[in-house]
Amino acid sequence: MTNYHFTGIKGSGMSPLAQILHDIGHEVQGSDIDKYFFTEKPLHDRNINVLLFDENNIKEGMTIIAGNAFPDTHPEIVRAKELGLSVIRYHDFLGDYMDQFTSIAVTGAHGKTSTTGLLAHVLSGYSPTSFLIGDGTGKGEEDAANFVFEACEYRRHFLAYSPDYAIMTNVDFDHPDYFQDIEDVFDAFQTMAMQVKKGIFACGDDPYLQKIQAPVPVLYYGFEEHNDFAARNIEKTTEGTSFDVFIRNELFHRFSIPLFGDHTVLNALGVISLCHYEKVPADIIQKGLETFEGVKRRFTETVIDGRIIIDDYAHHPTEIKATVQSARQKYPAREVVAIFQPHTFTRTQKFLQEFGESLSLADQVYLCDIFGSARENAGDLTIQTLADIIDNSHILQEDSVDQLLKHENAVYLFMGAGDVQKYQEAFERKLK
Repeated sequence: MTNYHFTGIKGSGMSPLAQILHDIGHEVQGSDIDKYFFTEKPLHDRNINVLLFDENNIKEGMTIIAGNAFPDTHPEIVRAKELGLSVIRYHDFLGDYMDQFTSIAVTGAHGKTSTTGLLAHVLSGYSPTSFLIGDGTGKGEEDAANFVFEACEYRRHFLAYSPDYAIMTNVDFDHPDYFQDIEDVFDAFQTMAMQVKKGIFACGDDPYLQKIQAPVPVLYYGFEEHNDFAARNIEKTTEGTSFDVFIRNELFHRFSIPLFGDHTVLNALGVISLCHYEKVPADIIQKGLETFEGVKRRFTETVIDGRIIIDDYAHHPTEIKATVQSARQKYPAREVVAIFQPHTFTRTQKFLQEFGESLSLADQVYLCDIFGSARENAGDLTIQTLADIIDNSHILQEDSVDQLLKHENAVYLFMGAGDVQKYQEAFERKLK
């Protein structure tokens, strides 16, 4: 048993890693700033001690796992080095840790978190599986055979890993504060592909993923005929989606998922492809698919007084389109009301037209002030800039959520990666 201290324990990767190490019997504590993050609830549920940053948290005999946001000059890291303790960066620790399992990285511009959650759930029904998901949830199994984790392309962070398998959902231009263009994004995925040890499962409907070169087999899944794993005879209802899976043009099995929208079929196909390769029987795959309850902030529903409220992390035009499509499939008779908070000025500026087009797919659009990053300059850009290109859109403040009440038979989509939840909470208070 090791005694671990996490510097920056509320991070979206750090918190699940702390949960995993706690679950398999290690002593775990950590520190962070004095602000509530949704990633900390699972830590409190496990009675993991979450402290405020302080060099006195560091004691003899500890191993320090440090989040990437904290420089070597951070007081806790300085103290640890003075005491001669081992300080390991999050990515380095995770890269070494996964070597003892069949490791599966789930990566892509969109769909990572949902696919990681779905894969972890389905595989757990077959053999013990530890997992680390970017929504802040992790679980460690003492006798785990598999390790499923979300691997993010931002700042090429995922290049710290050499997993056995990778699922690649798509390549799209995002994080314009770091990547130059889509070719730069593709270059990151191409480099990652060269580090995979056993096999890659990639969405073959994505023109960039079709070009991936790798030293291991690349198997493709998708809607189009040329894929190794293809979804056909798709049936969409208000209960979910059913489809046949053909493996190289031979019928494998018909699956049903309690999920909505084309993107959820693709996520499920990636999971089915990998599970088939790992010899998981079709009936166990189906059981996992139908009992999956979703991940945090991905089409998460609340019903108050007959009104359907959806919380979703969608912060890119591609994701907004997918969320609107899901809402239309599940609630065809309801008005779709989008409440969107853009995340970062750089992303808003870069995709201004695309945001306008994707949001216009909703029946009504309400816009919240841009959630900026401390590292960027807003320039002349304001939320009004986006409102000007969307017909009949409205700007929403926390104290003006009353205007949403006039949509009675509606599904409300609260979307964004910042703190859009505060608008949702204000609206829910009004309803109650």
